Amino acid sequence: MFISLNKTCYNLLIMENILQILRERFLGLLAGFDTGYRRYFFNKINTSDRLIGIVGARGIGKTTFLLQYLKSVDIPLTKKLYISADSIELTDISLFELASYFQSTGGELLVIDEIHKYPEFELHLKQIYDFLKIKVIFSGSSALKIENAKVDLSRRAVLYRLNGLSFREFLELKTGQFFKPVTLDDIMEHHVDISYEIISRVRPLEYFREYIQKGYYPFYFENPDTYFIKLEQVINTVLESDLNLIFKIEPENIFKLKKIVKLICTSPPYELNISKLAKKVEINRHTLYKYLDYLHRGEVLYILKPIQKGDKIFSKPEKVYMNNTNLNFCYCGTQDTGTVRETFAVSMLREGNTIEYPKKGDLVVSGKYVFEIGGKNKDFSQIKDTGNSYLFVDNIETGTGRKIPLWLLGFLY
Repeated sequence: MFISLNKTCYNLLIMENILQILRERFLGLLAGFDTGYRRYFFNKINTSDRLIGIVGARGIGKTTFLLQYLKSVDIPLTKKLYISADSIELTDISLFELASYFQSTGGELLVIDEIHKYPEFELHLKQIYDFLKIKVIFSGSSALKIENAKVDLSRRAVLYRLNGLSFREFLELKTGQFFKPVTLDDIMEHHVDISYEIISRVRPLEYFREYIQKGYYPFYFENPDTYFIKLEQVINTVLESDLNLIFKIEPENIFKLKKIVKLICTSPPYELNISKLAKKVEINRHTLYKYLDYLHRGEVLYILKPIQKGDKIFSKPEKVYMNNTNLNFCYCGTQDTGTVRETFAVSMLREGNTIEYPKKGDLVVSGKYVFEIGGKNKDFSQIKDTGNSYLFVDNIETGTGRKIPLWLLGFLY
């Protein structure tokens, strides 16, 4: 009994010391944190649920949101805690043990960043949800690792996927003005009025090229001069660390992932040849499909599937884009203007819409709109016999009829 009691006291002392270290680190982080600009998803996420997961690419602002939320919650600091799942202190205790002890000290809100780096995190989240009463919000840069967790979290966790800055958000940060997001139906029906209201306050084309090249990731505003250096470091971390950790890719094959990215850069989406690409990368087609899927889920590439082909991992992708236009300018030696325009459209439309590749036109959106993307001289010849079809064209401020400014898609979120 004496030995057991001593051991229990010793374990509690360790737990108390670890929690104290984590609290001091959190308070220091929070004290130096400027609440600043709130992204579109601050009001999108329903924080009333008890277990919330936030997924999205590296560098798009997940940690910033978590700290903003922690600052906004009106409960005492002792009742809330932020930790990173790769903290060295967690090598001595488990997530569940920490959460349990935190609750015993009055804790109510636990925020866990980079959850995918913690071994078997899904088991701990399940235990926390089933046996404790605290609220947990966790984030991860890998949707696949979280969505495919061994233990089914679907009945417990509500997952949200976050995207990088929209053109609307970029304009707000650049100009200090506020612009309301619009729906796709609003754009279809009222694009002339919406465009006119916006251009009466700001000239969007003056900022559009800057956004296309450097405006997708919020860290652009920290130091524009080193943006591409940081962006390349972010993507290298995804390729060399995140995907390797999740999919157990052999180190000697990491360079093949990078080679795929480089080759996608040089191929317009509609000219993708799977056989030739597999041969150049020196892998078989099956492995290429698998690697393309990894890169898609790691948010380095974006795969557009054809209509009515389902979402099978190994079905042939009709088009493969870089995840966003900034990656075109960071990774690709030259940029195909048409590809960049389509990449922008896809990156804005995927927030809240389904996108597929149609037989005619460039995109079919939400199963009802057919879009053709092009320059200002583009006409309807390619979609003239297609119902519910629209042109989204570059380098115009306002449109007419079914001809709509491309930049306006940047106001969807």
